[in-house]
Amino acid sequence: MSHQPVKFYQTGTFTVGNRLLDESIRSVQATKTRSNSLNSGHRACQGCGEALGARYALDAAMDVSQRQLIAANATGCLEVFSTPYPETSWQLPWIHSLFGNAAAVATGIAAALRAKGRSDVRVIAQGGDGGTTDIGFGCLSGMFERNDDVLYLCYDNEAYMNTGVQRSSATPPAVRTATTMPLGAEPGNPFGQGKFVPTIAMAHRIPYVATATVADLFDLEYKVKKAIQIRGAKYLHIFVPCPLGWGAASSDTIKLADMAKECGLFPVFEAEHGKVTGVSKIRKLIPVEDYLKLQRRYAHLFGKAPATDVISKIQARADENIRTYGLLDTDVR
Repeated sequence: MSHQPVKFYQTGTFTVGNRLLDESIRSVQATKTRSNSLNSGHRACQGCGEALGARYALDAAMDVSQRQLIAANATGCLEVFSTPYPETSWQLPWIHSLFGNAAAVATGIAAALRAKGRSDVRVIAQGGDGGTTDIGFGCLSGMFERNDDVLYLCYDNEAYMNTGVQRSSATPPAVRTATTMPLGAEPGNPFGQGKFVPTIAMAHRIPYVATATVADLFDLEYKVKKAIQIRGAKYLHIFVPCPLGWGAASSDTIKLADMAKECGLFPVFEAEHGKVTGVSKIRKLIPVEDYLKLQRRYAHLFGKAPATDVISKIQARADENIRTYGLLDTDVR
């Protein structure tokens, strides 16, 4: 991976840390010229990871494209809290699609630009995990198969948060949602269901696939900028914790995103034409239990008699990711 992470030794904050860096390596969010593509005034919940992810990603895309950018947006939390009629927080050409056809709408935009001879304008489609991994999956696969010149951004908060926290195919096992209650012999979301769309995107052998989290701003911006400059279909899967749906403190959004990566449950990597080309290594390995305990959606696993067998199965999934993607340097343990 060509991206080199910037280390913050003084306070660990982006605000102070960026001021200590040369201007050429500061994040887009630290510059006075950032576009504020998703501006203030929206109605996201306090600590919303999706709002952070969209702002970070779109500002980076606007920066590298010289603000020549059009975005199509699936129905969902991001659309609802950012555009309550007749208001909008978007500061770029933005089109609201149906729940399931953001990829198709973005494909049409790209085709129209191609017909007009406009190679300078870039196109983004974006949606949550429900509109991406479930309802919009057919349109997304079609976009990949045709290799349409679109960057698709999936903001993954692991459930249908806008409609009442129902399970999606990106919901992890054992999680409590409105449709997977912590009852019965196998409480929460069953094991053995769902899908991990980044690997499905890789199976299409499109030019670029990557995962990222809102906890690593530099990595996220790097991947958005790289993807925007590649022609053809691109897919970026961004991990965005939801305090309300997860039953977590709004102040823990960034911490949870970082812990998901550090325990191995969410592998951070990039791939080109179906092959992994780089991974973000785990800096300090933590047990999945530390991550789970901060979320009430897992509270049923930590009652008077902790569900150690279920926690062990979740840990096994994290361990498998670590082996599969080579996330752990041998000297970290």
